[in-house]
Amino acid sequence: MYSSDEISYFNTIKTPFYYYKMEYFKNNLEKIKNAAGKYGYVVHYAMKANANDKLLGIIKDFGFGADCVSGNEVQKAIDLGFKPKEIAFAGVGKSDFEINLALDNDIFSFNCESIQELEIIDEFAAKKGKIAQIALRINPNVNANTHHYITTGLEENKFGINRWEFDKIIELLKSKKNIHLIGIHFHIGSQITDLDVFKNLCIRVNEIQKYFTENHILLEHINVGGGLGVDYEHPDKDDFPDFEAFFRLFDRFLELRSGQKLHFEIGRAMVAQAGDLITRVLFVKNGINTNFAIVDAGMTELIRPALYQAYHKIENITSKEGIDFYDVVGPICESSDTFGKTVQMTETKRGDLIAIRTIGAYGEVMASRYNLRDLAKSYYSDEIE
Repeated sequence: MYSSDEISYFNTIKTPFYYYKMEYFKNNLEKIKNAAGKYGYVVHYAMKANANDKLLGIIKDFGFGADCVSGNEVQKAIDLGFKPKEIAFAGVGKSDFEINLALDNDIFSFNCESIQELEIIDEFAAKKGKIAQIALRINPNVNANTHHYITTGLEENKFGINRWEFDKIIELLKSKKNIHLIGIHFHIGSQITDLDVFKNLCIRVNEIQKYFTENHILLEHINVGGGLGVDYEHPDKDDFPDFEAFFRLFDRFLELRSGQKLHFEIGRAMVAQAGDLITRVLFVKNGINTNFAIVDAGMTELIRPALYQAYHKIENITSKEGIDFYDVVGPICESSDTFGKTVQMTETKRGDLIAIRTIGAYGEVMASRYNLRDLAKSYYSDEIE
């Protein structure tokens, strides 16, 4: 997993820290680019997964666009050199400032989620003498079969426009002169590992496309979002996600019209397995059924286990002897500050280095300064001398 040079390097760095395996990261980007390129598909990187500047710069150099969900993400994408015409801006609650920022930069598309949002963007664009390109984010009522906190495509969720609103929206678009409909957008959830879910999405997109065709509306772009999951239990597995199978499924089941472009917004699957959280054992404390390995990282560095009860593989990378079970917990004054219960590791003692795997997505980007803790730094495999 880690070379002796890497472990020696880790012992010179203040823990906790994020560690990115750059060769794996670049190879993963190459796989995505090649698999999507076979079909002429357009891939935007979902910046919410990880907004690390170095990673973003490499993603941009590979030719991917940016999928943003805040004005600050739009601004960072522009600052780092992403072309405005390759930036899509989604989000159920765009502020006035964020809308104006995106209008001023002539981005590719606003992915709009409500009738009122369409009205506001048209109003603001008119004041600037501009025509804003928009896509309708549609709630397809497709179950992603994932954690309910990260499901976004059901009618009970706050996201997207519902089908019973279509007629009203079509009438609205006829009367608005400063917004131009270029496509439709979907995103049904995250950490989806069953490709049949995406097949169901394709079937629903095909049904919805018929509505627009029957109303003589030609859509230039179809955006099916992201959501492709990764294998958290086997972080060194190199053949998952299967990007070839993922894009092939859309080629097989989604019925594009002549001249239409198909867009994706890939986040987790692009960055998750490239990053680990490295932390050091502070104390080993005896418990009733298991021992507590108390480490210096906490929910401030990785909130997913506390927020979603998410699993991350945890490994002692210092010790090679013995086997025992530990509850791996952080120092934060919250009982939910727990990375894993009854974790099987080699025999663990104070000072050992622990790797919490597959944190490249929703690790660093969700960090906080709760308990007034310092933000952890990031280090990269290509910087080891």
